[in-house]
Amino acid sequence: MPLKVAVQMDPIEGVNIEGDTTFLMMESAQARGHSLFVYLTETLAMEDGRVFARGRDVQVQRVKGDHARLGEMRRVELSGFDVVLMRQDPPFDMRYIDATFFLEAIHPKTLVVNNPAEVRSAPEKIFVTRFPGLQPPTLITWDREAIREFRARHGDVVLKPLNGKGGSGVTRHLADDPNLGALLEIHAELAREPVIVQKFLPAVTKGDKRILLVDGEPVGAINRVPEKGQIRSNMAVGGKPEPVELSARDREICAAIGPELKRRGLMFVGIDVIGDYLTEINVTSPTGAMALKTFTGIDATQIMWERIEALRV
Repeated sequence: MPLKVAVQMDPIEGVNIEGDTTFLMMESAQARGHSLFVYLTETLAMEDGRVFARGRDVQVQRVKGDHARLGEMRRVELSGFDVVLMRQDPPFDMRYIDATFFLEAIHPKTLVVNNPAEVRSAPEKIFVTRFPGLQPPTLITWDREAIREFRARHGDVVLKPLNGKGGSGVTRHLADDPNLGALLEIHAELAREPVIVQKFLPAVTKGDKRILLVDGEPVGAINRVPEKGQIRSNMAVGGKPEPVELSARDREICAAIGPELKRRGLMFVGIDVIGDYLTEINVTSPTGAMALKTFTGIDATQIMWERIEALRV
């Protein structure tokens, strides 16, 4: 049965079709006979409890520079759609959180992927702490003294903004690095959020594995290798993808978290694994599906649509 699909995303005109997971989701949906409508988060409106958005019908094609044929701008009620994909990129700020409240008003009658209430309840760098034994030693805090004590215990550490994306703002600090205090001051001036401090994992030089899970089940992985001399392996900051197989430890991690992802309605998730450790559970707008398809032929978005279609019957 054809589905009416709305996609809440960043401007479709600017996507890189060679690597964008949202575009692949849309392409797969269209190939399966589903119709597509796109809108931006800032057009959301709630009127007397009903949720509206202003956007355009769209047809996609894998033609660089001509990848989206857009209709006229129109205002729609989102409850009139079968599925809404929440695919705008972080930061996970109050704007993002407010959008989850809007979409929660239509879910699950209109299926929102991922479940907006659970996206709000599962900040990517905090949610991982719910699974003891999977994460490297990790501290999340505003307290600079706690950070100094943590580094004294663990030596070489990595500092991350709590709600960052794509590796932005991630820095490494050796045991004797005198710059940590100054960097914490900068973080405090730029944002009110806490920071994450993790024990540095030397295995990152061999890559940071992105594993995609659909409805709680792993479907495949890619390895993202940082540039020489770097610790950030995200493709947004120069990491290079390469094919990789799931290890026994990877499957153990997926088995530990998969049932909880499924229970929460977190349909499309990307986790990050360095060596033997789970470092993040990405639920907002996970990427990596294009690289996975390129290297392995596995299309995680087709698997996702199969699961969605089964729920909408």
